[in-house]
Amino acid sequence: MAKTKAARTVPGNGKVGQVQAAPAGDLDLKALFRALLLPRVIEEKQLRLIRQGRLSKWFSGYGQEAVAVGCAWALEPGDDILPMHRNLGVWTTRGVPLRPLFCQLMGRAGGFTKGRDRTFHFGLPSHHLYGMISHLAAMLPVACGLGLAARLDGRPNVALAFVGDGATREGDFHEALNLAAVWKLPVLFVVENNAYGLSTPVQEAVAVEDIADAAAGYGMPGVVVDGNDVLAVIAAVRQAAERARHGEGPTLLEMKTFRIRGHEEASGTKYVPPELIAAWAKKDPVERFTRYVLERGVMTEAEVEAVRAELEAEVDAVAEWALAQPPVESTPEAERADVFAPAFEAFVPPAGSSSEKRFIDAISEALAQAMERDERVILMGQDIAEYGGVFKVTAGFVERFGKARVRNTPIIESGAVGAAMGLALAGYRPVVEMQYADFISCGFNQIVNNLATTHYRWGAPVNVTIRAPFGGYIGAGPFHSQSMEAWFCHVPGLKVVVPATPQDAKGLLLTAIEEPNPVLFFEHKYLYRSLRGDVTEAPFHLPFGEARVVREGTHATVVTYGLGVHWALEEAEHWAGQGVELEVIDLRTLVPWDRETVLRSVAKTNRVLVLHEAPLTAGFGAEIAARIAEEAFEHLDAPVLRVGAEDLPVPFSPSLEREIYAARVRLRPALERLLAY
Repeated sequence: MAKTKAARTVPGNGKVGQVQAAPAGDLDLKALFRALLLPRVIEEKQLRLIRQGRLSKWFSGYGQEAVAVGCAWALEPGDDILPMHRNLGVWTTRGVPLRPLFCQLMGRAGGFTKGRDRTFHFGLPSHHLYGMISHLAAMLPVACGLGLAARLDGRPNVALAFVGDGATREGDFHEALNLAAVWKLPVLFVVENNAYGLSTPVQEAVAVEDIADAAAGYGMPGVVVDGNDVLAVIAAVRQAAERARHGEGPTLLEMKTFRIRGHEEASGTKYVPPELIAAWAKKDPVERFTRYVLERGVMTEAEVEAVRAELEAEVDAVAEWALAQPPVESTPEAERADVFAPAFEAFVPPAGSSSEKRFIDAISEALAQAMERDERVILMGQDIAEYGGVFKVTAGFVERFGKARVRNTPIIESGAVGAAMGLALAGYRPVVEMQYADFISCGFNQIVNNLATTHYRWGAPVNVTIRAPFGGYIGAGPFHSQSMEAWFCHVPGLKVVVPATPQDAKGLLLTAIEEPNPVLFFEHKYLYRSLRGDVTEAPFHLPFGEARVVREGTHATVVTYGLGVHWALEEAEHWAGQGVELEVIDLRTLVPWDRETVLRSVAKTNRVLVLHEAPLTAGFGAEIAARIAEEAFEHLDAPVLRVGAEDLPVPFSPSLEREIYAARVRLRPALERLLAY
């Protein structure tokens, strides 16, 4: 191995400085050699199994081991690492037991995800490891949340997150870097630049020679490191970690390496010039470090061979044992049971005095009481601190709870949700405010592919509450008026809440903050200041999945939620004057929704209409109507009717919205048809 070179660094001021090489004297080079060789030996075994047809898929990190091993070696055991496809060496260097690891890699019983996800798509909190999802760069904001948790806890720990060169074009990369820089978080962003994103050369995806140059735009150091030199990797990571531990913020580390094998083994490398592979083969990290320990007399050739023989025997035995394990078996009941963490059940029922409050004040009171009772409740969102949020829900909170717990975020919906996930994994209870629910689409991936799947895949509860001011009737146009609750009802792993009264808003929000699962909490903007009601003063909880019959009736049932409850009650008053009694059911939560109460009402009234503010096609009402048709058909004296908005973007003009678009204008004609059938 050649003498370890100092890496080039680009500090936040854009000037070029130097990173000192790792002093070999303070490293156990024999142990480091073993750690570097182990993932290589596993790689060799996996490649043999692929050729033998005994393993179907493998994302190889062959030739990139120095990055993974060096990063893990340089950090403390309590530091968090968020690895990617090719970072096997992180898991082995952190001492993850090989038997369950091989079961995981080979999809056998005994793996860490119970067969629900593959390779490194899982977390192992006992080892401070949090694996990837396939949506690249998505874990970088999560690292920000883990780093923030360490700082809030007063721990000197850092979070290190890997990302490939291609994924540095993703929005989450830039959102995470910006957030870490603004908040000076102890996060290390490691770009594993192996020259190709699947088959696309890095120069066709990135317009600069060094991705590390991006750091200057976020006011942090950017360091280019020889990723095939394990000592250079250790040196750069140590220096960046020390900066972070001393409160100096994040660093972007670009590890220059090369992918010798295909993106995944079956894809091959025909798109790579053979001479490029040959050139990088000469820089093989395992061979370089082997020469290093031999030339310096740290080990003899006999010792090197003995270590290799020992590891080969161990890996071969473990791999063959894992292949002999039974396939994963389960039942539908067991799979369904693991979608959510066990629900919050320590309910405090409403008790004591009450007073009249606006809808918005009930929400604000719930947040304040949750924060008073639990310091782990952290609020995040755009303009929520001194400004109090665009709707002033959190007005005065900074003065009461401080800026550490009431945190303005940049305009980064995805980054904020990902950071909330990191906080939740560290034991916090973050509440993220979407400025408008319409903007939730910018954080969609984090919600539906990261938050929603985590517990099912590897058993971690994710206590994240997303407050989403939604709905129309305020003349705000197509991008500030949408009702998109049905998007999330379709995603297993999310709970969806839509309160219609101030009392429900408070009780359900306090439950959401306790709930160990991600909750989408939709708050209707029109109701914020237009609706008042009695609200219990003391903190209390209302259970999810329990609808409320807000008006008893015998002639027909209206099933609804949110603003629709108030429309339905207005209609019930109108029909009562004609001797027709409508039963009105407020679902309150959509996931889970209370089928028993709805079906019981249908059995009594024999006619049912489902109402929601969202557009009719594929609205949540379709799910309710279908369930009624399947499970209560014999009780029906008329077809199930649905009423929703026109299938249009929400128009800006109040007359267009209220007289053409809104579901409200179609409610009475639909009830006339239902009652006349």
